[in-house]
Amino acid sequence: MDLTISAKSSKWVRNMVFATAAAVVATGCSTTNPYTGESQTAKATTGSVIGAIAGAAIGVASSSKSDRGKGALIGAASGAALGGGIGYYMDVQEAELRKQLQSTGISVSRDGDNIVLHMPNAITFGFDQTDLSATAKKALYNVSLVVKEYDKTMLNVYGFTDSTGADAYNLRLSQVRASEVSNQLMRDGVASNRIVTKGMGEAHPIASNNSEQGRAENRRVEIVLSPRS
Repeated sequence: MDLTISAKSSKWVRNMVFATAAAVVATGCSTTNPYTGESQTAKATTGSVIGAIAGAAIGVASSSKSDRGKGALIGAASGAALGGGIGYYMDVQEAELRKQLQSTGISVSRDGDNIVLHMPNAITFGFDQTDLSATAKKALYNVSLVVKEYDKTMLNVYGFTDSTGADAYNLRLSQVRASEVSNQLMRDGVASNRIVTKGMGEAHPIASNNSEQGRAENRRVEIVLSPRS
């Protein structure tokens, strides 16, 4: 791959590098929750500017002319991860996921350096079913678009059920559902060595199992994106 930049285009490249690095820093400072419309403060500081600039330069130089803007953005995020800590890299990825998952029913939250995608059962599987809905497949495709670009993360896919039924049955049901989500991500091009799948059964409820509403909330799949070690 030829990384040489002609003198004629050097000014354009320089402007793109600094503009993209600035955009990445701005993205890290504040993101908007598409479900509440509230502005959220980023979890990392802007001490990674130098890494972002260097990464953007490499991204521009190593991309085709038509893809230089995209290459600069991803390169800046990768450089920021090296220059200012992985939290910054996760901030940028979180912002992209929020953008892609607007109006899908999947919520995005943060737990330290982890990004959690919460997929309620109402949009993923029918009651007691293991076939993904068309809505869920479309949303997972959008997830794949982001995680394939930001490939310094692992995807931990967890399935959960309510407390109705036998423990062994619920554990198996949660495993099959988590596997369905993982398989869909792989069909959409996410590398299998980045995905870990586990059924949790009725463990770790997020609501009371004493009401129908609570049981519905507990039936879910969560995708936890964590930094690769």
